[in-house]
Amino acid sequence: RINFSSLVSLNSDSKVRWSFLTQFRTQFTDGYEYFDDANGEEDRRVETRFMSPGYLMFGPGLLYEPSENFKINASPATAKMTFVNKSFTSAPDYEDESYFGVGTNKSTRFELGFNLTANYKATLMENVTIDNTLNLYSNYLEDPQNVDIDYTLNLVMKINDILSTNLSFQTIYDDNAFEGFQVREVLGLGVNATF
Repeated sequence: RINFSSLVSLNSDSKVRWSFLTQFRTQFTDGYEYFDDANGEEDRRVETRFMSPGYLMFGPGLLYEPSENFKINASPATAKMTFVNKSFTSAPDYEDESYFGVGTNKSTRFELGFNLTANYKATLMENVTIDNTLNLYSNYLEDPQNVDIDYTLNLVMKINDILSTNLSFQTIYDDNAFEGFQVREVLGLGVNATF
């Protein structure tokens, strides 16, 4: 995954201040759908790739930050662009808007809506921290009642100055991308270095 998020705010002395949100995400390897071919052999076809889909969101808003570990950003006029490779939407049997909501023979989808981003960090015990991020998005232009959800939980357990263990859980609901919830779980071992 490639995930870039930036939140710029003005008037840092206040708990509530003007902000501007920018988020970009995509993947850097191909994603496949696996199936059995006519001979009963397992086969696969590319379903996703770098920048297919790619998501870019940006918009002004208000940031509420009562503490260093908790912040909520509300952006009532957030633009969301979805980018895909046109080869997926121009196939002869393509069903309109079935590939991440992008129309036939198109490579982009534009949405304008409300975005809410919340982040909460806490120390559970010595050397164990938890980071929660919740993104909610409602598209004013089409089905505003269908709210896109992206929730990520990161649990970091520091073993010593060099090693740490990371447990990540993510769930996504986006009716333009997939009918139902998508879930990702990752357990990793990290090496820390200070330069």
